[in-house]
Amino acid sequence: MTDTGEEAEEPQFSPFFGTILEPGSSFSPTFLLTVDGSFTALFVVLVTFAVLTRGNFHLVFLTLIELALWASVKWFVHEWNLAQSNHTPSLSESKSKAD
Repeated sequence: MTDTGEEAEEPQFSPFFGTILEPGSSFSPTFLLTVDGSFTALFVVLVTFAVLTRGNFHLVFLTLIELALWASVKWFVHEWNLAQSNHTPSLSESKSKAD
């Protein structure tokens, strides 16, 4: 408490960090943009090091692994969104079932 009798405000985390561990938060556009940014940064670093080391086999292989992981994440999110849109009944279907 402060001298004026008001409670001190606790620092708030941004909404991104506050909801990162909630179920389903990994499909939010903000999180997916952050994942894409992280993969992009990792790709740039790996390619830069591969160029600086004149095509080191290990770095080239790590770059390929990173690209495969990035593609698999994008594919999974795409398939998840397709599955969610197929399982969501439309408003007219839910009304006809209720009758």
